[in-house]
Amino acid sequence: MNALKALIFAAGKGERMRPLTEHTPKPLLAVGGKPLIVWHLEKLAALGVREVVVNTSWLADRFAPALGDGARWGLRLHYSYEGAEPLETGGGMLQALSFLGEAPFLAINGDIWTDFDLARLPTAMPGLAHLVMVDNPGHNGRGDFALRDDGTVQSDGAEKLTFAGIGVYAPALFADWRTVIGAVPGVEQAPPKFKLAPLLRAAMGRGQVSGEHHRGRWTDVGTPERLAELDATLTS
Repeated sequence: MNALKALIFAAGKGERMRPLTEHTPKPLLAVGGKPLIVWHLEKLAALGVREVVVNTSWLADRFAPALGDGARWGLRLHYSYEGAEPLETGGGMLQALSFLGEAPFLAINGDIWTDFDLARLPTAMPGLAHLVMVDNPGHNGRGDFALRDDGTVQSDGAEKLTFAGIGVYAPALFADWRTVIGAVPGVEQAPPKFKLAPLLRAAMGRGQVSGEHHRGRWTDVGTPERLAELDATLTS
């Protein structure tokens, strides 16, 4: 996986985390003695990734002073600034493609913590995306997508799992994005703003999304309470 590049989603406003995120972006909040995003950077460096894109918007000027150019982890960081308003997951990933190139890349949400081994991710994909799924947490009891026995992921199914915010994506996922996304608010602005989920669901309908079920530890650090609980677990 030496040629693999990575994207860390770090542009969100973290509104549910306030007042903690009034002066600190959520991925820079510390758990277990270091910022959430640093846990990711260390894992990516250990995997052999050398170039990482961090997309930013809210408090974007806080990232470079905290992370620098990535050299301390043996990484090269690129900051993809989205403007004062985040571009959502789809728009943010589309803008970052200029840094990521034409090969499949890893993307991970900057506000999660997990013990998932990134080395398990596929180095080559037959389809357009490979998603890591987890058991549904209390705040997402209905789940997101269904993981079938053949390893494909579908929009619907009898038992849905929650998308962990970790995946490998082929840039070709965006080949016909305007047709798939349609005329949603924000799509005509420059750069465009739109969610990634419709592109994934369209690819799922063609059988082009695979996945796996991670049964280990995973936390979506979406509230101050979850942050405190995770910090207490990691420091103990």
